[in-house]
Amino acid sequence: MQFAYLARKTSQPPPYTRLSRTSSVRRRQLQLGAVAGCILLFLIFLVTRIFSTSTERAPPGTPETIIVTVLDRGSMSKDYISRIEENRQDYAARHGYGTFFAENADYDLGSSPRSWAIVPALRHAMTKYQHTTYFFALSAHALIMNPSLSLESHILEKRRLESIMLKDKPVVPPDSVIKTFSHLKSDKIDIVLTQDGEGLCQGSFILRRGDWARFFLDTWFDPLYRSYNFQKAEGHALEHIVQWHPTILTKLALIPQRLLNSYGVDISSRGGKEAMFKDDDLVVHFVNCEPDANRNCEQEMEPYYNQWKAHWGKS
Repeated sequence: MQFAYLARKTSQPPPYTRLSRTSSVRRRQLQLGAVAGCILLFLIFLVTRIFSTSTERAPPGTPETIIVTVLDRGSMSKDYISRIEENRQDYAARHGYGTFFAENADYDLGSSPRSWAIVPALRHAMTKYQHTTYFFALSAHALIMNPSLSLESHILEKRRLESIMLKDKPVVPPDSVIKTFSHLKSDKIDIVLTQDGEGLCQGSFILRRGDWARFFLDTWFDPLYRSYNFQKAEGHALEHIVQWHPTILTKLALIPQRLLNSYGVDISSRGGKEAMFKDDDLVVHFVNCEPDANRNCEQEMEPYYNQWKAHWGKS
């Protein structure tokens, strides 16, 4: 009897067993598909990370601009505060803005002058209004006199800002060696300031939300600067960081003073008549009225408030 020969399987197949052409093509297709899938997933992740904040939609009714004012209820009369709030709220209502009123006592300033409160107040406002783009910091000793002017058309619109930016201008007049950059474009600007005859003006300025704004405020509020005996407190600290931190100067636009910060009193050292308020100016600011014993903020504001109320007040 003969038995059929059965080939046995071996654990050591021939070393050069050739795969079929169909199997080789199939494997290559699978490898290419896996690589393409990984690349696609990476690109989706990358795009999501880059554009997640910019594509996030603001809730309906979010104001584009918040007006930030710090009050000192311990030294200001109720009538004075009421007029300040009325003035800001009227302007905000006309243009769809919002208002944020803080108090000096809201923040731990240590032994620093109360005027430093504007810096944490801006951070506070940014935290509360997380989808708002612009923050208009305005001294309590100032009034908005021409509410028909929106910040966009008057200052912030791209072409408008480009046309009013003061380029290659000494940061601290009259002859600071540090000057505003001549090549900056308006779409790169994150802070809009004015200057008078003595230096930068922090009583009325506009800040745009973003990582740079948080960096700027953290730098300005550094404990070292607050503990240093600057003659003009946060004002001189601002001038210091602008001149010595190129990262800040590269985002700064200086504009003519009366566009954002006209003065209600003729102060020769700070610009004199050229800085004085004129009809149709946006803001009148009673700069340094509080620390000067020979001046009275409420008395200086009175005629301007009456003028604003007569022309723009609601019946």
